Amino acid sequence: MSRFKSICIIDDDPICVFGIRKMIEQVNFFNDITVYSNGLEAIQDFKKKLDENLILPSTIFLDLNMPIMDGWDFLEDFKKIPLEDRKNVQIHIVSSSVDSRDFTRANGYKEVNNFFTKPITKENIDRVVEEIHLS
Repeated sequence: MSRFKSICIIDDDPICVFGIRKMIEQVNFFNDITVYSNGLEAIQDFKKKLDENLILPSTIFLDLNMPIMDGWDFLEDFKKIPLEDRKNVQIHIVSSSVDSRDFTRANGYKEVNNFFTKPITKENIDRVVEEIHLS
C-alpha cells in the first residue's frame, strides 16, 4: 500500500490525540503526523506553508470544541484558503458531541468528509484510508 504524504490532528485533548496517532501508525499509511492544539495554530501554520509554496496536509482530523479557535471557526477560515490549495484536503471531524445539530451543521460544509464521534475507532481510520484510495 502506498503511503500518503501528511496528516494533521487538530485537537486539544492529549488522550484523543494519542489514540488517533496510535491507530494511524498501525495502518502505516501516512508519512507525517502534525498535531495542533487549536484551530488558530493550524490556520497560521497552513498560511505559512502556503507562503513557502508547500502543500497542506492531505488529511485533517478536526475536533470541534477547543479553546482559542474551535473547529467551526477553523472551517470558516479554511474555506478562505484558495480552492486550488485546499482541494485535495480531506477533513474528518472527530468530536465528543452527540448533538444532532452539530452533525447537521458539519454536513453543511462541503469541505467535511466525515463526522466521527469520540473515541475514534480503527474502523473509522480504515474508512478514511479507503476513501483516500477511492479519491
